[in-house]
Order: sequence, then structure tokens, then C-alpha cells
Amino acid sequence: MAIQITLLILMLTAPAVYGVQHTVGGTNGWTQSVNYDTWAAGETFVVGDTLLFTYTSSHSVDTVSQADYTSCSSTNPISSNSDGSTTIDLPKTGSMYFICPTAGHCLGGMKLQVNVIAANGTSPTTPSPPPSTTTPSGTPSTTPPSTTVSSPPPPPPSGAASIYCNMNNMLFGFAVVLGTMFAFMG
Repeated sequence: MAIQITLLILMLTAPAVYGVQHTVGGTNGWTQSVNYDTWAAGETFVVGDTLLFTYTSSHSVDTVSQADYTSCSSTNPISSNSDGSTTIDLPKTGSMYFICPTAGHCLGGMKLQVNVIAANGTSPTTPSPPPSTTTPSGTPSTTPPSTTVSSPPPPPPSGAASIYCNMNNMLFGFAVVLGTMFAFMG
């Protein structure tokens, strides 16, 4: 009976793990008066987070490709929303692109690019080919230079990543408590 009560207490006190919900544009929402590059630069987007777009009926939100984001084209959206309160999941690493398809709004700056990073705090990287150099004989060579460049360490976990780490620590503690209880009762 003590085991069941302890398990029930631990289950009821364990916090639910959710990603962070980012309200696009902060208190201004999805509107023409916000610089979304500046807003996004102040945020960290992690897999499992969500974006909340709040807007009036004169706006919409289209999820688009990088090419459509760059050209402000809404002719081939990945998804379209016009309900005034749209939540979009950030399910994987990489860039995601959003525009307002109302005529002139995207060209006026109503567009958003977010870079979603993994829960461990690192963003995906694409290996670059070795630099091409020229040998004294004039033939191209792809031998990398002899200098060593090291990457800076990843930033400490934040947002959903921090919750994930704390949840792992709590589950480990739960396993230790449970193992100790079985040892004393067995």
C-alpha cells in the first residue's frame, strides 16, 4: 500500500513537460507595426515549442518555403490560417518561414523566419567542403589549410531544453526512490 501511495504522490507532483509558446510580435502580435527580424533575434526557438500568431481579420498567416518567403509569394503556401489566433508547432530543427498574404503586407515587412534548434541547444550544421587553394604549380588543391579552428561550446540549455534536463533528473531520482523502497520491502 505504501508503494502505491508513494507512486501516486510522485505522479501528481511531477510537472508536465511542454515547450515554450512564443507569442509572435510580443504584445503587438502579428501586425504591420513590428520588426519581426528584431523580435525573432531576441527569442530562442527549440523543437517542441510553438508559435502563437494573434491578428485581426485584415491579416492571415501562411507557412511558406524559403523561396516564397524571399519573394513574398503566397501562391503556393504550405499552410494557410486566418482564424485570428493560430498556433504553429515547431516539430523539427531548421528554418521555418511565415508571411502575411494580404497584398503589400509581406513586402512591408510582415514576414517571419525562425531557426529551430534541437532540445540540446545546438542548431543543425551542414559540413562545408574543404577550401580550394592553388599550389605553386598553379593546379587547384582541396587540401585544407593547416590552421585549426574550433567551434565555441554550445550555449547552456534554455526553455524546453532546461525543462527536459530537469525532467530527466527528476525521473532518475524517482527511480532511485523506487529502487530503495523495493530494497527495504523485499
